[in-house]
Amino acid sequence: MEFRIEKRTGALLISLVLLAPAAFTQVLNYDVWHGHPLPPHVRKNGSMGTLTITGESVSFTEIGHLHAWRWDYRDIQQLKIGHKSLTVLTYQDNKWRLGADREYRFDLRSDKTFEDAYQLLKGRLDQRLVAAVPDHLSNILWEIPVKHLLRFGGDEGVLQVGPDTIVYQSADKAESRTWRYEDIENVSSSGPFDLTVTTFERAKTHYGNLKGFSFELKQRLEEARYNELWLRLNQSKGLKILNSYRAAGASQ
Repeated sequence: MEFRIEKRTGALLISLVLLAPAAFTQVLNYDVWHGHPLPPHVRKNGSMGTLTITGESVSFTEIGHLHAWRWDYRDIQQLKIGHKSLTVLTYQDNKWRLGADREYRFDLRSDKTFEDAYQLLKGRLDQRLVAAVPDHLSNILWEIPVKHLLRFGGDEGVLQVGPDTIVYQSADKAESRTWRYEDIENVSSSGPFDLTVTTFERAKTHYGNLKGFSFELKQRLEEARYNELWLRLNQSKGLKILNSYRAAGASQ
């Protein structure tokens, strides 16, 4: 009797192990508008369809199956996730734009957001993920009110610094960002009321260029905080300088 129970228990455990990958594969579906963010009745400028996001790929199927695309993450040059929009930058040439890389934009047509997609992908994708959303930091080392300088004017918000992440919470949701330290090429400052975060996000002004975010600080940024941020950032890149910096300070 005990032997039969053990056999059944073992068979059940084996079945659960075999079914686990399928059972825990997360699939997210969104009703979206592909093209320019225009009302759905403006058909000539886009189309409605379903955007599907998994841990392995992004795909879009137009209503009526007139168009369907699927991209594995290795085929995506940059994936930008916003509050209500998602943009896929591919390696394909766009012959109508002098060989510029082809880009596909998708806008949500419901009250949903792409928060679930961001949570799914933020631990799976590398620097090609652009998080145009403000993540919640469980541990904020310090924060400071800022103005983000744009080509024409700017927007205001709060810059939050965590142990391995920087978040810019903007009053304009589209300008918000979350950067893991590996998403940042460098930070620089010309004074206590200035901070520039240079990221690996693609800049549209130049092919393949890095994108810088310049902030006017509404409060003084102490030099010790800036130095600590710079050290944390570079340590995350594999430079073993934090301990040597502290050791040098202790020996003085």
